[in-house]
Amino acid sequence: MSETPQPTGTAEPTGPAEAPEAAVRFDEIAAELGPRGAVRSQMFGMPCLKDADGKAFLGLHRGELVCRLGRETPAFAEAMHLPGAHLFDPAGGRPMKDWLCLPAGAAGHWDNFADAAFRAKR
Repeated sequence: MSETPQPTGTAEPTGPAEAPEAAVRFDEIAAELGPRGAVRSQMFGMPCLKDADGKAFLGLHRGELVCRLGRETPAFAEAMHLPGAHLFDPAGGRPMKDWLCLPAGAAGHWDNFADAAFRAKR
């Protein structure tokens, strides 16, 4: 049995817990940031957005928005106070200090943190 391929330009599921709503929301954010220079790509097997210099700042992993905000920024501190937010740990056991995950339950805040991640120094 073969799988139906995803349409080009959409976020593909990144794991068994991927929520279709999260992929749709990620696609909306990508469309909003595209005119500002964000480019779709892949990182750690997940759909991501990169800046004009090719540096990733946003991704979608198992139904969560993954943001590179920088651990010393006010946006990072604010995001970590959202219920379910946690450091991004793609390999297990070694969290990435400047990256955090925002659960689907916080999707109402995803735009703000996506914009902060786009503007953050990398």
